[in-house]
Amino acid sequence: MKLKALGALLLSAALVTVAGCGAAQDSKGGSKGQSAGLVTDVGGLNDESFNQNAWAGLQKAGKEMDFNVKALESKRDDEYIPNLTKFAREKRTITWGMGFKIQNALEKVSNQFKDQHFAIVDTDMGGKIPDNVAAVTFKEEEGSFLMGVIAGSMTKTNKVGFIGGITSPLIKKFESGYRAGVKAANPKAEVKVVYAESFTDSAKGRALASSLYNGGTDIIYHAAGGVGKGLFNEVKTRKQGKYWAIGVDMDQSKLAPDHTLSSMVKRVDVAVYDMMKKVKDDKFPGGEQVQIGLKDNGVGYADTTKEHVPAKVLKKVDDFKQQIIDGKIKVPANENELKKFKP
Repeated sequence: MKLKALGALLLSAALVTVAGCGAAQDSKGGSKGQSAGLVTDVGGLNDESFNQNAWAGLQKAGKEMDFNVKALESKRDDEYIPNLTKFAREKRTITWGMGFKIQNALEKVSNQFKDQHFAIVDTDMGGKIPDNVAAVTFKEEEGSFLMGVIAGSMTKTNKVGFIGGITSPLIKKFESGYRAGVKAANPKAEVKVVYAESFTDSAKGRALASSLYNGGTDIIYHAAGGVGKGLFNEVKTRKQGKYWAIGVDMDQSKLAPDHTLSSMVKRVDVAVYDMMKKVKDDKFPGGEQVQIGLKDNGVGYADTTKEHVPAKVLKKVDDFKQQIIDGKIKVPANENELKKFKP
């Protein structure tokens, strides 16, 4: 497996906001025959998170690079193969599969259509990436570490929480990084961890958040897709300034503006856009894993963080960020590494 860092990220350009919802979304363009398809996981295009962010990046690429782009929403896991196959049969220049849950389906479809380009986000496919597939992954543990520093520095109860989606190596990266950040900022703080075993059940997310808050937790970070909407629905009912939420993937502060400390921004939109530029320039990195972290501005914290997080805490966050970039801190990405981690 080859591994190389993502090239220059175009972070300053404004991205298009997703509008509407349905089985398919279409964006015209592509007069030169370039086209792209995006297949969501079950979270759908309007998940206020991962899929929505990716679709925004693809729409931006469509407008600026003259691609015809289209998205298909997967309501169930068994729709992955039909959706991927549809785009492959349309001979789209590249077909995107969103999330690690789509890996098996993409392996099968990419093997059937070896002359087509595919890309997948959030998995390295076990290190066996086909030559017609590019795998985009992130160092989520690094961005999550910064969220842990914020939570550990600002908790009043010394109890903070984490809500995970489906137990998996990917979500364990978020959890491990977050717990390490809390430990580095406040060794006395306890991190309570719960999993919803879903990425869509917002009611479960709200119930888990309620239980954590009632148990003394005052700050909760989630890495749970649509489940996280339940966290924000719950925190909005709590006393302002006492109970907080931390979002993920994109700036989620609009879901609870007065109760959101920060969001761990995972720039899937920029990664998708950058990959589309490689495709346009005929530099598709087939068979490779493209991995980005703090050093590449692939993860970080939302600009709205400064609205509720004091400057002195942000300075601490930035200090830790620089230590990670400089290689002075190796952020744990799993339970075993977390056990060995010493701030």
